Amino acid sequence: MSRKMNTEKLRSIRETIEPVAFSIPEPELCARYEKLYTGAVNDVLRELCLTNVALPPQIMPLTLDMVVCGPAFTIRSNMDPTLTGELEDRVKMLDQIRPGHVCVWNANGDDGASHWGEVMTAASRKRGCRGAIVDGGIRDTRGILQQEFPIWCRYRTSNGSLSRAKMTGFQVPIMVGNVLIKPGDIIMADIDGAICIPRKLAEAVLLRAEEIEHNEGEIKKWVNAGLSAEEIHGRGGYF
Repeated sequence: MSRKMNTEKLRSIRETIEPVAFSIPEPELCARYEKLYTGAVNDVLRELCLTNVALPPQIMPLTLDMVVCGPAFTIRSNMDPTLTGELEDRVKMLDQIRPGHVCVWNANGDDGASHWGEVMTAASRKRGCRGAIVDGGIRDTRGILQQEFPIWCRYRTSNGSLSRAKMTGFQVPIMVGNVLIKPGDIIMADIDGAICIPRKLAEAVLLRAEEIEHNEGEIKKWVNAGLSAEEIHGRGGYF
């Protein structure tokens, strides 16, 4: 019997990034998601037995009207007092952002630095980035808001990241809370926070969520018409 630990299946699950194409254009898919709401999409993922899809509830939008959806561009960092190589790595990272991306930044529990600011917003927008989800801090909030850039974060601070935090990788699988996020997964965020939709399921989940939204419209009509809860349940409604 082999004493060697077999981790190949786990390695494949955690690290394999599948190139999944959609039958509809990706911008259209994301635009249709933005017309929905995270609750409906989360419910569909629950139907598929995927219950770890919502990012930590502390990650909230700067303004309540912000909505965004796009393929994940992942970034991770750690607390680090050194500066060497950080600016050069950020240049490399920014040059890989493509139109439609939503940046997702995992700061690994760091609560002493800002990981995103006004200049990062301008630079990423220039490359077509549609928004950012920062499991960490931001600063230059007024400058970000002036650019009308959708952003979700855990906290705000005036502390810059240089000498406090350094990137450890980008466009690699990351964990945000209990959620595994791979480059290209579909990120959706609104007033209720952010969720991750595995890329290979994104098209089927969209169609089912649109169906749920239509069904909920019917249920609201029954409620407004004065039907009892039992009558609504009998017609297939839910609350």
